[in-house]
Formats: sequence, structure tokens, C-alpha cells
Amino acid sequence: MHNKQMTSDRYIGLISGTSMDGIDAVVVDFANSRPELCAAITAEYCNDLRDALDGLRADPDAFPAARLARLDAEVADAFADAAQQVLAAAGLPPAEVRAIGSHGQTVLHRPDESPPHTLQIGDPSRIAAGCGIDVVGDLRRADLAAGGQGAPLAPLIHAALLADPDEHRIVVNLGGIANITVLANGRVSGFDTGPANCFLDVWYRAHHEERFDAGGRWAADGRVDDALLDRLMADPYIRRPPPKSTGIEYFSPAWLRERLTDAADQRPADIQATLAEFSTASLVENLRAHGPERIDRVLLCGGGTANTDLIARLRRRLGDIEVQSTAEFGIDPDFVEATLIAWLAREFIEGRAVDTPPITGASRPVRLGALWPGR
Repeated sequence: MHNKQMTSDRYIGLISGTSMDGIDAVVVDFANSRPELCAAITAEYCNDLRDALDGLRADPDAFPAARLARLDAEVADAFADAAQQVLAAAGLPPAEVRAIGSHGQTVLHRPDESPPHTLQIGDPSRIAAGCGIDVVGDLRRADLAAGGQGAPLAPLIHAALLADPDEHRIVVNLGGIANITVLANGRVSGFDTGPANCFLDVWYRAHHEERFDAGGRWAADGRVDDALLDRLMADPYIRRPPPKSTGIEYFSPAWLRERLTDAADQRPADIQATLAEFSTASLVENLRAHGPERIDRVLLCGGGTANTDLIARLRRRLGDIEVQSTAEFGIDPDFVEATLIAWLAREFIEGRAVDTPPITGASRPVRLGALWPGR
């Protein structure tokens, strides 16, 4: 049994994104040239944990250290439970999985400060102990230490799964923050463009009991405020050249409040429509400025692919460029990033450095992560 543990090509990938709603968990088999998704689930956070994370997101600089330490353990236990759920969904015992890759929950990402720093919580030692499986975690900081942005990492899996030597492709990941991957001329690059869903969620939750605008229906009922859109687009991050990465601690509720007028709450649907337009306008401006001259196809993944209003706005701005979901290429758009985390765990276990410099600006390829034994 020990040998089987050590030679398994199956890995678990765990990640919670900037929406902080729950954990995407996958089991991926890397035995063949193309990764095979064996099982995938999303485990929602309980209300108390979600509320605590919302409080942390609102003002990370003032969040108590003691509460952060407790959250680190609570998030880890939720991650361990998600790993056990996806194991059950795959019908596998722990011995059939070589390792768990855990990205954790990003609560702070400030690569441009001195010194640069990033923080993902969800103690890997608790996940390893709870599951009895080795865990590879802490996946960003080695890149940061090598002078990189530490993110985005999604272009690595986009290149592995979606590159085509005959096409110039753009992969757009619509999470809380939007990032794009450029797959052209045999090369890969990528960067964060700005908000995707984060402001849509914040504004919607301020006016509704639900956590998100399903399908973008509320935004579709509003009218874009051009003056507000101009103020949002004036932020220097939008026009900054890559490499660059950002997060919800930069594009925060406070950032948004500073740009809204006192009358914003009198026409909330118009604000939602404007925020949706900002998400797509900032993305397309970055794409035009820093993408290839020729774009043959745009492929969409991430939770924002379910927002039909957001996708319609993106299509209008992209004009005649073909826009498709990664689902049309056999890749579930909701689980691309979790598959990436499983892949990064395999790269670490195999002792391979990851070629992040074209994406993050790191000075050299680095071995991403660290190991917490679970067996």
C-alpha cells in the first residue's frame, strides 16, 4: 500500500477565490498527457465563517491578529472537509491520492509594497492531519521572493490545457478579479486586469439578502452612468503595463465608496450596471493595450461565466472576436483554478520549478510551494 501511495498520479486541488463563498475541490488524474477530472465539488462556507471573512475583507489592516489566527484554523478545517467530500465523490480512499494541493483563502495580496507580501490562510498542517494525505501549500510566496507578482497563476494551467499552435487565444478568468492569459506564438503571458465580480457582489449584497446578482439580472435593468464609469476607469492600475496583479484589498469596498456620489443609493440598479460595464471595459482596454495584435478566440472560465449580462457586455466590447466557454473545449469553467492547484502540487512533488517569469515577472523559474506530510 505504501508504494501505491507514492506512485499515484491522482491529486486533489483546493482553492477558495476572492468571492469567499466556498471551496472548489477537484480530484485530477495526471496519468495521461491530458489531465482527467475525476470528481469536482464546491463546498460552501458556513454563514459564520463567511461573515468573518467578509469582515476581514472589509478592513484587513484593522482585523485582530487573534481572530486571524483562529480563522486560519477554521478555514483549514473547511478545506479538509472539502477534500474528504471530493474523495467521496470520486469513490477513492486517501491512499489513492498522492497529495493535496491547497491554495488556501487569499486575504491579502500586496506585491507592490515594500517588502512585497501576500497571505493565504487555511493551515496546511491541519488539512494534512485531517485527511491523512500530504499537502502542498504556500503556493505564491516563492514567486514573490524571486521578484514576481505571485499571481496570477492560472495562465500556467491555461497554457497546458488550452493552447493551440494555430491560433492566438485569450483565456479570460472571471473571478472576483479578472485575469487574462495570452496564448500566442508559442508563448504564454498573463496578468490581472481589474475587478470582475467583486464590486458586483459587494453592491448587490448591500441592497439584497442574496449574495450575488444571479445572471446579472439586476445590472441588466440599470443604465450605465458614464461619469461614474470614467471615474472608475481613471484608476492608474487599469493602464499600468504588466506584469501586474491585484486583489480585493486594493479594489475594496472603501475604493468604491470613494468614487460614488451621495445619490448612488437612490439609483442602485444604475450603479450595478455601471460596475458591470467597468468590469468589461477595464478588461477589454487591457486586452487591446497588452494583448496580441491578432486575437482569434476568447475562452471564458470562472464563476462570472454564469453572469449572462456580464458576458453580453463583454461580447459587445469585443466585437467580431469569437467568445466561447472553456466548457466547449471539455474543461468545466468552474473548476479550472482548482485543477491548476492540483497541477502545481504535482509539479512540486516531482521537484520541478515552474516557469512563472513570463507571467509574474519573477527573476527565474521557482519551485512553488512547501510540503506538509500527512502520512
